[in-house]
Parts: sequence; C-alpha cells; structure tokens
Amino acid sequence: MSALQGKKLLITGVINRESIAYEVAKQAQAAGAEIVLTGFGRAKRMTDRSAAKLDPVPDVLELDVNNPEDIAAVAEDLRERWGRVDGVLHAIAFAPEDALGGNFLNTPVDSAVTAFKTSAFSLKALAVGLQDLYPEEGAAIVGLDFDAQVAWPVYDWMGVAKAALEATARYLARDLGPRKVRVNLVSAGPLATLAARGIPGFSDLATAWEKQAPLPWDVEDPAPVAETINFLLSDAARAITAEIIHVDGGFHAMGTQITPVREEVEA
Repeated sequence: MSALQGKKLLITGVINRESIAYEVAKQAQAAGAEIVLTGFGRAKRMTDRSAAKLDPVPDVLELDVNNPEDIAAVAEDLRERWGRVDGVLHAIAFAPEDALGGNFLNTPVDSAVTAFKTSAFSLKALAVGLQDLYPEEGAAIVGLDFDAQVAWPVYDWMGVAKAALEATARYLARDLGPRKVRVNLVSAGPLATLAARGIPGFSDLATAWEKQAPLPWDVEDPAPVAETINFLLSDAARAITAEIIHVDGGFHAMGTQITPVREEVEA
C-alpha cells in the first residue's frame, strides 16, 4: 500500500501544469491521496484550468495567504470536508519587481517586507491556521525552498526571504513537533516554471547547473522534486523534521564548476 493512500492533502502553488505543485498533486492522486488545491486572485482561473486536467478533478479554494480570513475560511472548509488535514504543501513565494534583478541596495523596505511576509511568514501563518485539523497520529508540512546558504545573482530580497523561510521551518518544527507534526523544506534546482521565468537572469542559473551539478539536471522536469515532496508528506518520512533536502543534482555540494571527465579511450 502506498504511504500516501488515504491521506488528505492541501496543495498550494498550482498555477499551470509546469508548476512543481501540479506535479506533486498528480503524483499524490496516483498514490491514493485526496487533495484540495488553492488559488488566489486572477491567477485562480489558471489554477482552475490546471485542476481540470487532474483525475479526479479537485476543488480549488480561494487563498490569499496574507489574509487571515482566507486561511480561516480554508480551515473551516477542510474541517467540514474531511475533519482533518494530513499534509500541506506550501509552494508560495513572491517578491515585488524592485526587490529582484540586482536592485538589492535600492530596494525599499516595503518591498522587502512584502517578500518576507508572502514567502516566509506565510509558512507559519498557514501551519498555525490549520493546526486544529492535524490528527493525533501526526501530519506533515513541506515548503518549497531555493538554497539560502549563499547569495545568488539577481535573487536579492527573495534570497533573504528564503533564508527566513528556512529559519521559520526550523522553529515550526520545534514547536509543532510535540504534536507529531513534521516541517521540512525541499530545496529544488532551477525549474522552468512560470514563477521562475519571471526572475531576471533565470537562464543564467540554468546554465550554471549544467556546468556544476554532478548529476544531469533537466529544468523541464519537476518529477524528481515532486517525488521528494510526496515522500516527505508520507508516513515513510515520519521521523524526519526540520530538514532541508536538496533536490538539485548535487549542485549545492560542489565548490566550483566541474571539469568535464575525459572519456577513457581503449588502447
């Protein structure tokens, strides 16, 4: 039996079928989980269209993660629908245009706060907003990360927000752990999602992965990242918390670009 069989999962962050969250949803359904998606504002129409491609078609709930009333409404819907939530995917991030693209020194404080609130504090807001629905046997919260151990070109205040996300996950793991709620992050390599393509210089990051990751990295394939997320949402990961798992082809562990290995020529 699949470790996700019968699980009730809330999945945020589905925009289109290129979204990492969409692949998570598809794999989770195939493994026997029941899912509900969330969407926000005008983009919710795109989420609705993507949901229609899944089988069975899941409901899509309105969720502005910065709005406590929306979080409360989602919690109430899930209480009436399922009575519990076994797992949550937090795939939400946003930074204003003037907080990205090499504008770090000139970014106004309001834009930096927006990046922090939407990309990091929202993990805490959503986790706590649903806390009455976590069953006694435990639950899993997984967030999408991009390695915040280093400074990246053009990533600027989103990078700072991701560092805050990593710290937030650790503190949530500390405080929710006694209730058997696990909180982990997956740090993914660059993938050609709608959100990623909106980051200035994304193509440069993709090129860097080709040169430095020891394993081949396909920016068009979210499946390995989704598989890891679903593992963390499953009972198979019941003793893992406060972890950041890198699914990036090994890029993060290399100190510099890798010199191509010469093929041995038979004498």
